[in-house]
Amino acid sequence: MLKIIEYPHPTLRHRSKPLRRVDAELRAMIDQMFDLMYEAKGVGLAANQVDLPYRFFVMNETGDPEQPDAQQVIINPVLSRPKGSAEQEEGCLSLPGVYKPVTRPAQIRLNAYDLRGQEINVELEGMPSRIVQHEADHLDGVLFIDRISESDKREIVGALEELSIDFDAKQHSGEIASEDHVNRRLADLERLRC
Repeated sequence: MLKIIEYPHPTLRHRSKPLRRVDAELRAMIDQMFDLMYEAKGVGLAANQVDLPYRFFVMNETGDPEQPDAQQVIINPVLSRPKGSAEQEEGCLSLPGVYKPVTRPAQIRLNAYDLRGQEINVELEGMPSRIVQHEADHLDGVLFIDRISESDKREIVGALEELSIDFDAKQHSGEIASEDHVNRRLADLERLRC
C-alpha cells in the first residue's frame, strides 16, 4: 500500500531512474497514486513522493477526480526550450503546510511517454507547465523549497524543523526505515523496472 512520504525522507532526494517496463503491478500503483493525490487535494504526484525510484508522475490540473479525462501519466519526461518567466505560489504534498512563491519558466516543451507507450511532445504554459516542472524536479531529487528566495527560506525554517523532528521520531520508532534500508530497497526496485 503506497502512502505519500514527507520531508526529509531520503527518497525525496533520490534521482529517479527511467522506466523500461510498465506492467499490471505498476498500473495498480499508478491508480493508487491518483487516489492519494486526490485525497490530499493535489494536482500532481511524483513516484518518489510515494517512495518509488521510477521516473514518472501523475497529474490532473483540475485536481478533480470527477474529471478523469484530465488525468495524465507522464513517463520519462524530458523538459526543454524554456521561455519567459512566471512567479506563482507553490506547495507540495510532501511538505504539508508550506507554501512559497517560485519563479519558473513560463513555457516549456515536454517530451515523454504516456501509459500506453505513446509519445508526448507538447509545448506547455500556465498551470500544466508549472505542474510538469514541479513534478519533474521531484524526479531529480529537487524540492520547490530549493528554488525559493533566501528570505522565504528563513521564514519556513520552523516548519521544516517540525517535519524533521516528526520524521526522526518515526525513524527512531521503526515506523520509517533507516536510510541504508531505504537505499537498498530503492536499488532492488530499480532492478525490477529500470
